[in-house]
Amino acid sequence: MPPRLDNEKFSNRLDTAAKARAEMLAKVKARAEAAKATAEERAKERAAIAAARDERAAKRAEEKRLAAEAAERAKREAEEQKKREEEEAKLAAEAKKREEGEKLVRLLAEQKAARDAKYQARKDRQKKGR
Repeated sequence: MPPRLDNEKFSNRLDTAAKARAEMLAKVKARAEAAKATAEERAKERAAIAAARDERAAKRAEEKRLAAEAAERAKREAEEQKKREEEEAKLAAEAKKREEGEKLVRLLAEQKAARDAKYQARKDRQKKGR
């Protein structure tokens, strides 16, 4: 819009302002049309980005779920292993205790047999001596 001249008539100024408004409106309409033409493309891009984001989130959630399952499985296996080891230790302790008991019984039987043999030998010597 050219600078206003002092000698311009009022009606000329109104016409000039109306033309300027019409030009600005035309520019805005042209921009709106251009935006409308690319709006669908932008919407598709946004939808693709959102779908990719959702897919990544679902993938992360699945990986997290699988990791949690693996951790739970490892924990359960560790507990089972610990129970087995405790049971084996308990059985080994019982077997050792039983073995020690049997060893003590054998030792006592051997001692008794040795005592009985000494006693019998003494009895036999006394019989010979008579």
